[in-house]
Amino acid sequence: MIYLYGNRLLLAVILLFCFNQLHTYQKLSMMMNNQPTNWQAIKHHLLESLRLELWIVQPTCDSLAVSGNKQLKLKYHINKAQQEHKAGILTFGGAFSNHLLATAVSCAENAIPCIGMVRTDQLDPVNPTLNACQQAGMQLIALSRAQYKQRNEPAWLARLQQDYPSTLIVPEGGTSSYGVKGVSEFDVGTTPSGKADVLITATGSGGTLAGLSLGHPNCQALGIAVVKDTTLSEKIATLSQQQTNWHLLSDFVGKGYGRFDDSLLQFCLDFKKDTTISLEPIYTGKAMRAVFTLISQHYFRPRSKLVFFHTGGLQGLAGLLYRGLISQQEYDLLMA
Repeated sequence: MIYLYGNRLLLAVILLFCFNQLHTYQKLSMMMNNQPTNWQAIKHHLLESLRLELWIVQPTCDSLAVSGNKQLKLKYHINKAQQEHKAGILTFGGAFSNHLLATAVSCAENAIPCIGMVRTDQLDPVNPTLNACQQAGMQLIALSRAQYKQRNEPAWLARLQQDYPSTLIVPEGGTSSYGVKGVSEFDVGTTPSGKADVLITATGSGGTLAGLSLGHPNCQALGIAVVKDTTLSEKIATLSQQQTNWHLLSDFVGKGYGRFDDSLLQFCLDFKKDTTISLEPIYTGKAMRAVFTLISQHYFRPRSKLVFFHTGGLQGLAGLLYRGLISQQEYDLLMA
């Protein structure tokens, strides 16, 4: 079933967004090891009173589709597909998946065919994320929730590989040893004011937290879980090659992945007004609000330098607008 929210004007806005985004996405270049880095210091009375520094960091990127951790997690998957002359890349994601769109755009930039297996009963051609994926050349295949649950099962993946014998299968979120390696090479351990003490990230599939831990053994890596997944810690332990310098907090998931209330949305809006930095309430907003809660609880040692890795995901705001979960005014403010 296709769900349309609002009137024709809203639909026109969404389609225009997709067109403009695709134009931006086509300017993507895959990151190299010397990827420029954006740092921004956050000023807040809590930080000053507790003698803390908080920095936000992400790779420099002019594309919403691959901003944050996306280009890092896809880098070595793209390289592997090219070096091994794969027929294409196949991966998985929900109907508004940041990872699916990042894969579609990265593959388009590198002339690699790609397939996206989408957790949905029926593909919605007006969905802004899926529309942009298709505009970038990704073939979309709908999977029921029951089918999608098998995406990590070896037997199911073996059958899928038989159906696509020359295709590189990339796990959901790009979370694999290749994705972890890409994240581990991104140096966030040295802020403009000196060595970082704690590296913080929103955590969904675990690859980014594992990469930060592996790449920065002398820092503490802190993950703020945004999903209810009892196996997440085990996955991170494996991906990080049993590093012990990481910790996962699962106290801030709320009602679950993708769910947020008015107070969290308002936090994102206020943060934008105060800092000019855009957050979204699914990943970065949920994690950043958790950081300020932890600060108020004196979780961090005084004089600590905290680094918040902004994992991107702002393209998902169009999906929230499309579903009527945020207003046009809220969307415009967060995207400004």
